[in-house]
Amino acid sequence: MLHTPPPSPPQSHIHFVRHGLSEANLSNKVNLHTADHAVPLAPEGHDQAYKAGKILANSILERDYPYTKVLMLVSPYKRTQQTAIALKKALYEAGFEPTWRECLQLREQSFGLFDGLDAEQLQEIYPRQYELYQKHKEFEGEFFAPMPMGESRARVCDRVRSVFGSMMRDFAGAGGIPATDIICVSHGVTIRCAIMEFLHWSWDWCEKEPNPANCAIKTISGAENRGWKLSETFSGFPHPRDHDHEVQEIREHGHVA
Repeated sequence: MLHTPPPSPPQSHIHFVRHGLSEANLSNKVNLHTADHAVPLAPEGHDQAYKAGKILANSILERDYPYTKVLMLVSPYKRTQQTAIALKKALYEAGFEPTWRECLQLREQSFGLFDGLDAEQLQEIYPRQYELYQKHKEFEGEFFAPMPMGESRARVCDRVRSVFGSMMRDFAGAGGIPATDIICVSHGVTIRCAIMEFLHWSWDWCEKEPNPANCAIKTISGAENRGWKLSETFSGFPHPRDHDHEVQEIREHGHVA
C-alpha cells in the first residue's frame, strides 16, 4: 500500500529568531581579539534561547492541525549555532523533531575594518572611510554604504534573498512531506533584511526598524498566492547595554549584532 503524504498545510510559517545574549553584546571589545563568526553566547544567552524555544513550541502546538514538520535554518556563526542547540532541545521536549540545516546566507553583516571599534576610534584610525560612511548617514543612505572590507545592508539583502527559493520548495514538500514551520536562527541586521525582502517592503523600512532583541521571534505566516503577514511571537530579552549612550552610537554602525 502506497503511503500518501499529508496535504500542504493551510498556512506556512517562517520564524526568524535572533541569537541569545552574546559576549559581544556585553562588550564590543570582544571583536578586537575574536573574529565575529567565533563570538560565543554569554552564559545567560543559553538560558534565553531555551526559554524562547519553549515559547515557540507552545505557539506551534496551539494550532489545530494534524501534523507538523519543523525545519531549522541556522547561521554558521558560533552564537547562532549555540542558540539553535538550546532551541532544538526545547522543541524536542515538546515532541518535535526538527531537521537542522546550516545556512550560510543567514550569517551576520560583515563589518570589516569597523569591527569592534567605537566612533572615536573610527575617526582616528580610518578617517577617510569614516567620513565616507558619515556622508551616507547624513543623507539617510546608510543602507547602501559598505563597511570598508565588509558589506552594506543592501548587499546583505542580495544574499539573503537567495534562500527563499529553498524555503518555498520545503513548504511545497520537495523533501516528501511539506514543512509547516521553518525556524531561521540568525542576526539582527540579517533578520531585518530578510523580512524586508520576503515581504517586498522598501529599503527605508529596514533602516528605521531597530534590531530585534536577543531571542526575539518574528513570524511571517501565509501561503503562496494567498499573501503573507508579519507578527511577533516573542519580543525577546533586551540586553543590559541597550540604554548605554556609547553603545547606541556604535549600534548606528550596526556593530551590536
